Amino acid sequence: MNSTTVRNLLVRGMLAGLAAGVLALVVAYFLGEPSVDNAISFEDAHSHEHEMEVVSRSLQSTAGLATGVLVYGVAFGGIAALAFCVALGRVGRFGPRATALLLSGCALLAVYVVPFLKYPANPPSVGDPDTIGKRTTLYFLMMLLGVLLAVAATILGKRLAPTLGTWYATVLAVAAFAVAIGLAYAFLPAVNEVPKDFPATLLWRFRLSALAIQAVLWGGFGLLFGELAERQLNPKPATAGSGRRVPATH
Repeated sequence: MNSTTVRNLLVRGMLAGLAAGVLALVVAYFLGEPSVDNAISFEDAHSHEHEMEVVSRSLQSTAGLATGVLVYGVAFGGIAALAFCVALGRVGRFGPRATALLLSGCALLAVYVVPFLKYPANPPSVGDPDTIGKRTTLYFLMMLLGVLLAVAATILGKRLAPTLGTWYATVLAVAAFAVAIGLAYAFLPAVNEVPKDFPATLLWRFRLSALAIQAVLWGGFGLLFGELAERQLNPKPATAGSGRRVPATH
């Protein structure tokens, strides 16, 4: 794959990430923000300290939310496009659409679901401010482990395929990935700072909305980028009905 093709795919990846970010923004605004508002109301009702807002809540839930989600979508779209250039043709006999969707699913699993199951997202009113550095470090460590173990599982499956066959090699690689993630869950410290009186329904609605946002973002990216990559790499030949002249045959 030459540099021009990689550059074109990078641009398409960022555009697909932007479009997927718009879809995720809709989910975040209508599904996630109500849970955030309820969590803030809970915090205000149980706290005697009232700090002055540096940025208003209305600005946070509109322009701030849009900026964060869209920048996130563009950035990860570009990174995923570069990963696509490496993965295409190396993870199996998949076309651009299937490779993009497979890559998006793996990214969702390794980058978000794996750390989410160990350190799930919490509303603004949950968590000790003094431990935010520790919690952030643990979360990104789990994310890094998820990515590295996913890459290792892919390499393992590719190396075992000639001996065991694609099916058994894939099953063994997935099992090895699950065992390694389980060991990481067991050895890394747990974090549980949810107040005992915090509404369980509100907590799970917030967490499910956070998961839904990521699923829409990565699912939308996989479908959109797959279509753009397919058109870039496998353009349809010109036909008689396309408006171009077809050379006459004698």
